[in-house]
Amino acid sequence: MDLFLGIDVGSVSTNLVLLDAEGEPYVQPLYLRTQGQPIAVLQQGLALLEEQLSPRDRICGVGTTGSARFLAGVLVGADVIKNEITAHAVAALKIVPEVQTILEIGGQDSKIIILRDGIVVDFAMNTVCAAGTGSFLDQQAFRLNLSIEEFGEKALEATNPVRIAGRCTVFAESDMIHKQQMGHTLPDIIAGLCEALVRNYLNNVGKGLEILPPVVFQGGVAANLGMRAAFQKALQTEIIVPPYFNVMGAFGAALLAIDHAAEYGETKFRGFRVSEIQFQPRSFICKGCPNACEVVEIRQGKQVLARWGDRCGRWGITEQDSSQAGRSNLKSIS
Repeated sequence: MDLFLGIDVGSVSTNLVLLDAEGEPYVQPLYLRTQGQPIAVLQQGLALLEEQLSPRDRICGVGTTGSARFLAGVLVGADVIKNEITAHAVAALKIVPEVQTILEIGGQDSKIIILRDGIVVDFAMNTVCAAGTGSFLDQQAFRLNLSIEEFGEKALEATNPVRIAGRCTVFAESDMIHKQQMGHTLPDIIAGLCEALVRNYLNNVGKGLEILPPVVFQGGVAANLGMRAAFQKALQTEIIVPPYFNVMGAFGAALLAIDHAAEYGETKFRGFRVSEIQFQPRSFICKGCPNACEVVEIRQGKQVLARWGDRCGRWGITEQDSSQAGRSNLKSIS
């Protein structure tokens, strides 16, 4: 089987999806916790995928996305390296071709994507405040001694959701504690929190944007039934949660790899042996000008695979003469 690999490496999760040539999942997608070790977890994911494939299966294209998309692209030999907006939009369009609004909330950030006639026309992101993201909801569920699944289900039991201040994680948590002390029921408090976080999202990330149906909700927080219900109540429209809502970035990256292979053919995938290679990442501050760029470097032994992060291109690696020690066949991924 000809297969296409999509990889989404973020601060909270590392996701891998294998699609066949028709864009359908070939094996169960992988959702792994990054735990501050993107290289090790990516290698673990590749090893797990390889175990599920036969010797006759071959990878014909690879796409990467997420906050560590450049890192992942260097390690695996990606054919396509795209931002999350593009990857999530492509994935949503595959499942809901007429989608006009994408709500995406992950572990530590959130975004909204506006599409018209299958084209992204606007988007906004929030990477500053954690209110409403997966990590904040996990924290509140832990504080209430609930699993994250129970947390969402409890919200649906509410009869009179209380109003919670949701513009800041600190204020939201203190307001929840205050409402508990006042004697409000747990379901009403949780439902109130979900509604507050949705208000915060719409008033900040979605501010000034025209949110039209169909609305697709993706990202890990889409699993939370309370947040789904709160969005549906606020927007007064159906909220569509796709089957692979928590790995849509990787899903989109794999779809982009399919398109790339159709146009260019041969893949640069380095093979599953990447899961056994020792890589050495490091960063340094360039002192060449007042910009003081932080340059990220990836090495394999003495060989520098790639550098990125500088604005002027001083440190970016381009195709080099093979006679240069340890720097043969290197390509920039700027």
